[in-house]
Amino acid sequence: MTNSEQERWSRVKGRLRSTVGEDVYTSWFARMDLEAVQDESVHLSVPTRFLKSWIQAHYAERVLSCWQAEMPEVHRIDLSVRTAMRCATPVKEAPVAVEARRAERSDAKPAAETRAPVMTPVAASHDALGGSPLDPRLTFASFVVGRANTLAHAAARQVADGRRGDPVMFNPLYIHAGVGLGKTHLLQAVTWAGNAGGERKVLYLTAEKFMYGFVAALKSQTALAFKEALRGIDVLVIDDLQFLQGKSTQAEFCHTLNALIDAGRQVVIAADRPPSDLESLDDRVRSRLAGGLVVEMATLGEDLRLGILKSRVAAARAHHASFDVPEPVLDYLARSITHNGRDLEGAINRLLAHSKLNNQPVTLDMAEREVRDLVRPQEPKRIKIEDIQRVVARQYNVSRSDLLSSRRTANVVRPRQVAMYLAKTLTLRSLPEIGRRFGGRDHTTVLHAVRKIEALVGKDVTLNDEVESLKRQLQD
Repeated sequence: MTNSEQERWSRVKGRLRSTVGEDVYTSWFARMDLEAVQDESVHLSVPTRFLKSWIQAHYAERVLSCWQAEMPEVHRIDLSVRTAMRCATPVKEAPVAVEARRAERSDAKPAAETRAPVMTPVAASHDALGGSPLDPRLTFASFVVGRANTLAHAAARQVADGRRGDPVMFNPLYIHAGVGLGKTHLLQAVTWAGNAGGERKVLYLTAEKFMYGFVAALKSQTALAFKEALRGIDVLVIDDLQFLQGKSTQAEFCHTLNALIDAGRQVVIAADRPPSDLESLDDRVRSRLAGGLVVEMATLGEDLRLGILKSRVAAARAHHASFDVPEPVLDYLARSITHNGRDLEGAINRLLAHSKLNNQPVTLDMAEREVRDLVRPQEPKRIKIEDIQRVVARQYNVSRSDLLSSRRTANVVRPRQVAMYLAKTLTLRSLPEIGRRFGGRDHTTVLHAVRKIEALVGKDVTLNDEVESLKRQLQD
């Protein structure tokens, strides 16, 4: 690079700084370098693909105009991600799709021939943020609706059908369920449908991908740019929130969540438990999540399992026309495989493989043999602390608020201790978590209650019968 080019580049940067302001310039342009000036093009580079995509989408015209103020003959800016290209001619990725209008020039060709395709801000933002991969099979069309997921499906459908500028009915939409019950299917369906119209920016990220993106932005000193891009999303979809770790990452997620909700943008989140049970998250985050619509997707009933099986058989038949699963086999699978939807899909895949590879029809004997490891014992009912508090309050004729209060009268203390004991023996919650759910009590208070009831049930027959009765009510 010649001295004159370097001086010209310094003047262009000065113009750019005065045009966009010091903060924006520092975030986006401080690490942009001039590689070469060739004919009517200027070759610039940045250190990350993220910066390249965002500048292309939002500042390409300004960069071009600043160059034209110094060199009117410049009509194109090529922006690349720096690699080992300083030793040779600059390597160009997809160049910035901005060229000056040439209509006034006598040798100009028609604009349709000379102008490169414009990269839209929507595409660039998604490219820059690097959303998690989407499975083309996980759409609303392939989602089977039943009693266990009706509300979650309806809420997700309403989010997907919304338009930019529409009022947000519930925010965030928080869906929780166990493994394989359809959370990811619904979230990806929202993303596919929301992006289909091209009007809104819908971004799907797993919690792991969010953490990776934030940490990578910190390392590359583009954290401010990452935040700005993320908060420009119309609908942010976060999957597997229970895996979000790290104080700084959680703090950034909380700030992003607040910024999007306060700006009227939609947030959709899925996790394997309700917000109140996400012990690793900050109280402020849990509170904000609980302030939206929290929907649980229940375990799959037999009718819904049968519907899923028929849907998967129909999908398989689209590629293998002769594949058929008799009704008795479908009924057997729906009755026997109760764990989750992924096991149901796995069962159909096994039957398809066996049928095709061995050239044999699907029979009940074959099905029983092929899926025997998927037939699992019925899991015990998942018991929640709220259920324990409700049942104990009803048993002892006190209110749930009494159990959570600081009252120390005998008619409240004993039920509270029983409820704490049941919470420790029937759930996997820790002593500090149980204490927090009982009005913010210390874990030592919970430990005292547990030991007290353990000692009493061994010698008080009446109390022992009461506790066993409460257990049966909660487990039925």
